[in-house]
Amino acid sequence: MLYRLFEYLNDNTDLPGMRIGEYISFRSAAAIILSLLIAIVFGKRIIRFLKRKQIGEDIRDLGLEGQLQKKGTPTMGGIIIILAVIVPVLLFGNLQNVYIQLMLISTLWLGFIGGLDDYIKVFRHKKEGLKGRFKIVGQVGLGIIVGTTMWLSDDIVIHEKTFETNNYTIIDNETGREVDSYTQRVVVSTTAEKSSKTSIPFLKDTMLDYKMLTGGNDTWAWVLYIVVAIFVITAVSNGANLTDGIDGLLTGVSVPIVLVLGILAYLSGHIIYSDYLNIMYIPDSGELIVFAAAFAGALIGFLWYNSFPAQIFMGDTGSLTIGGIIAVFALCIRKELLLPLLCGVFLVESLSVMIQVGYFKYTKRKYGEGRRILLMSPIHHHYQKKGLFETKIMMRFFIVSLLLSALTLVTLKIQ
Repeated sequence: MLYRLFEYLNDNTDLPGMRIGEYISFRSAAAIILSLLIAIVFGKRIIRFLKRKQIGEDIRDLGLEGQLQKKGTPTMGGIIIILAVIVPVLLFGNLQNVYIQLMLISTLWLGFIGGLDDYIKVFRHKKEGLKGRFKIVGQVGLGIIVGTTMWLSDDIVIHEKTFETNNYTIIDNETGREVDSYTQRVVVSTTAEKSSKTSIPFLKDTMLDYKMLTGGNDTWAWVLYIVVAIFVITAVSNGANLTDGIDGLLTGVSVPIVLVLGILAYLSGHIIYSDYLNIMYIPDSGELIVFAAAFAGALIGFLWYNSFPAQIFMGDTGSLTIGGIIAVFALCIRKELLLPLLCGVFLVESLSVMIQVGYFKYTKRKYGEGRRILLMSPIHHHYQKKGLFETKIMMRFFIVSLLLSALTLVTLKIQ
């Protein structure tokens, strides 16, 4: 909204400084500041409201130290995150940008699914919440929307580069002899086109083309891409949901992930930087950094109240939304193949549950008694059972997420 206002004032008035509102750097800075303020200032009021309405977490006794002390802590705090993301993006984002539109739809869509799950748990007193099949239907629906938009929208293109290889020889002026030679590859032209390609980490000048995987058939390539989008959204959102088990854990590990995605969006949307780093140039994707800034500010602001001892839990309203936003963001900038590295914490949390459940069922069938590999899953509860304090687990997972985020950025040069 303010973006269009600044644009209008710059074009129709002589007021100084109006052009600043069109700069992504200014709007991103404004977005992160505003989202922080919303999360901290309004977050306190929302917590008080939830307490008055007795919208608290019903804690199951899992034998974890200090667990029962959290009973009654307000939940559905994901509302704070969603509010702190949506408002700055509506104010400072370019709402005509298709990527911003996709991110707003994804945020509200998954926020609704998570909110419905929390509502059933709190107000209907059903511990299982929204049935799993309905969550999957919601995630599949979002995957179809994102996949179809990415595939069919004329506003979503990449720039294909045409290279020319030149050979150069260095001649000694005194002797006239050749002393050295080198080859330089330069970009001679770029053309915007619809593409089904995505980036492959660690491989230079190599991209995965979904269309090539289907023999060039457009229809089947579209179906394949939608399946990939559904899988990515479902896997990451559920992985984030599993990670949300102790105070500040999901919020903390998500901040580095979001910042890296913002950096990748900015580089991919900048024709000079993308050419220098030899990565895919995606026009208009740089606008996503405004969303990433608002998202990062919302997470940090929420951590103000969610750090140990938590004054509020995000619930599925927050965890499903966080994971879904990360997944859709990566799909928009065609970096979904980087997610196993970037979201390594989510991956390990998910694997720990699958391995624990799979091994228990296998041993029960084979020996008549189920056995466990971990003391408890997801894996952060395993460390709790070993006697580690929540703050130590949270900080160590945060450091791991920070390391994985740094390695993800390194992949830009290791090609």
